[in-house]
Parts: sequence; C-alpha cells; structure tokens
Amino acid sequence: MVREVLTINVGQCGIQMGNAVWWQYMKEHGIDATGKNPDKSDDGSYGTFFEETGMGQCVPRNVTVDLEPTVVDDVRQGFLQKAFHPEYLINGKEDAANNFARGHYTVGKEIIDTVSDRLRKLVDNSDNVQGFVMNHAVGGGTGSGLGALILERIAVDYRKKSKIGFEVYPAPALSTCIVEAYNAMLSTHWLLDHTEVSVVLDNEAIYGICQKKLDIKRPDYSDLNILIAKTVSSMTASLRFEGELNVDLNEFQTNLVPFPRLHFMTSSIAPVTSAEKSGHEAHSVNDITDHSLQPPNMLVKYTDFDVAEDKYMAISLNYRGDVKSKEANATVQWLKQQNKVSFVEWCPTGFKVGLNGTVAKSIDDDLNGTKDIIAVPQRAVTMIGNNVAVSRVFTERITKKFDLMYSQRAFVHWYV
Repeated sequence: MVREVLTINVGQCGIQMGNAVWWQYMKEHGIDATGKNPDKSDDGSYGTFFEETGMGQCVPRNVTVDLEPTVVDDVRQGFLQKAFHPEYLINGKEDAANNFARGHYTVGKEIIDTVSDRLRKLVDNSDNVQGFVMNHAVGGGTGSGLGALILERIAVDYRKKSKIGFEVYPAPALSTCIVEAYNAMLSTHWLLDHTEVSVVLDNEAIYGICQKKLDIKRPDYSDLNILIAKTVSSMTASLRFEGELNVDLNEFQTNLVPFPRLHFMTSSIAPVTSAEKSGHEAHSVNDITDHSLQPPNMLVKYTDFDVAEDKYMAISLNYRGDVKSKEANATVQWLKQQNKVSFVEWCPTGFKVGLNGTVAKSIDDDLNGTKDIIAVPQRAVTMIGNNVAVSRVFTERITKKFDLMYSQRAFVHWYV
C-alpha cells in the first residue's frame, strides 16, 4: 500500500519552488513533461506523490494556490501544463499585496473554502495520506497569510497528519519587501503551532552557494529553486524509492523535534559542484558529510556560526547513491571523534541516518530547455539538523527589525 503525501504551493515563491521540485521528481521517476510514464521499471512507489489515471497519466498530488492569476497562469502555460490537473490550480483575482492581514483575513478567507475542497478531493483519491508538504515564503502576503490559514485549516480537518513546511525566510541583507519583518513575525506565530517540521531556507545563503560553489555570477530564482529541489527531493527520496534504510515523514518529526515548538530545521546538501569541476573532486562519504556540516554550505545564512557554541539537538543525514550502512556509521563515529559537531548534553546520540540507493537525476532536458546547474554525484548527502543557531534567524532578522518598525508604528495601518 502506498502512503500518499500531498503538496501545497502557496504564493509566487511557493509555486515557483514547487514547480522545480515536481520537475525534479518527474525526472527521477522517468515521467515526461506531459505526465506520461514510459519507464515502468519503477516499482510503483511514485504513487506516493503521483496519482495514476486510467489513461496511464501520472498526475502530481499537488494543489497550487495564489491570490493573483499571473503566476498560476504561468503554470497553466508553462511546459508542465499537461502534467498538473487544471482543477487544482487555484487563483484569486486580487493579490495580497505583501500584506499578511490581506492574505489571512481579507482576501484569503474568500478562497480558503475552495482550497480545502480541493484538498478534500485529493485526500479522497488517496488510500492513506501520510502527511502534507507546504512550500511558501513567509515574507510576502500570500505565502505567509494564506499559507498560515491553509495550515490552520489542515490542522483542524486532518488532526493527526504531519505537516512539513519549506519556508523561505527573509534574508539578512537581501530584502524584497519592506514589511517582511511584520509578515514573517505573524507567520512564524502560526507556524509554531501548525507545522510539525519547518525547514528554514533563505535566498541569500543559496545565492552564496551558487556564486561560490557553482561559479554562477548572477544566479536567478530558477537556479536557487534547482538547489532547493535537490534538497527536498533527497528528503523525500525514501518515500519514493525502496532503500536500505528508509525514513518516512513521521520519522523526521520523531527524530528531529525534541519539543513541539522547536521544529525549525537547518538543511544543507553536499556535494555541490558544477559539471566542469565534478571530475576532479573525490567524494568520499567522510568528505561529503563533513561538507554538509560546514556553515557556508547551509541553506540558511549564519554569519557567526561557532561549532562549539551552536549545538545541535538532532541531525538527520540522508545519503543517496552508493553508500553502505557500515560507511555511514563509521562516518558518524568519525564526526563525533573529530568534534565536527557538538550536541546539547541531554541528547547524546544525536544522529539519524537514512540510506537510499537511487541517486538524484539531472534535470537537463533539451525539449523543455531546462539546464541543471549541479553535477549529479555517485553519492550525495542531505543534512537536516535542529540547531540552536536558528534562534538567531528569529531574533536578528525578524524581531529586531520588527521592533524598530513597530516602535514607530510604521506601516501598521495596513494591517488593522
């Protein structure tokens, strides 16, 4: 029996991120852009994320929501237009205008019933839903406001199901919106109660990785999304392929969340090398694991990360490709001996390991003009860690800026 995972993309950021992730999944399962699956070598485990119709079409179990039509129209016109079910592409007429209150109350409440109706349909088409994945940003209006509203609704309708969020937080120096401190603050308040695991991402860190590691002088959002897609795909690989040591959605929660509110994760991926350099680098299991724990490789920017002070509460290492359990365990021992990571004293073991034999596929495709920016390695690792340093994302980026603005009551009249 397949245990399904339903994905929800909210707002422009969430939709563009979600599309990259779906394209990555489709490549890995040999599904083409029209949703046909010529390659039946798969054992049917793609059923977790795709629903197969009578016509042999594989339709993503996905709902795309935005409060304004342009981005959803891009999906309807884009190269994946045949893959997605048109009924699950939902858009409103006027957008949330970077305002949490509009996304959550004014405009959001008009569309929420449609969204929960579509979700109900997806759930009815499934045997046994394992959980929900939500892609959104917390700095804008739709992603934060409507995203929080949808999460709240899921929490009410499907009590016990786990919800994993991939949240793009405001970066320390790059800002796309003046009031993002307000939106992020309000949004985080909801996320504390309504997601089981939140993976914190930030654009500045991913720009840094693209520039330093992949030599892309001026990365654009599609480059960033490819990196995020690789990470998400490695997190869900064990749901989609048989592996030596599988990790399901609930296991992330059980192993990474010591207390319900401390569920904001730091993630990283290794090795990240461009195709030109990939032939000249050795990727031993020790190397890639060490790389994945270096602050510059994390998808959240920590300027002053201190290995001794910034302790981990738990780490999940998900290996893909040619990695044996013996090597993985030896690597974990080596990390502890070399003091590469430090754990809080009440969490002595600290590591969870997942192994999966299927490597991530390249998304190079001449038909649709998608170019991959990362060389596909023989073995790769994704690190998802619960580190105390994430508190600085909230204190320095959000609350500090929030206090500065709120002390003057700047922009507050838009929210009341």
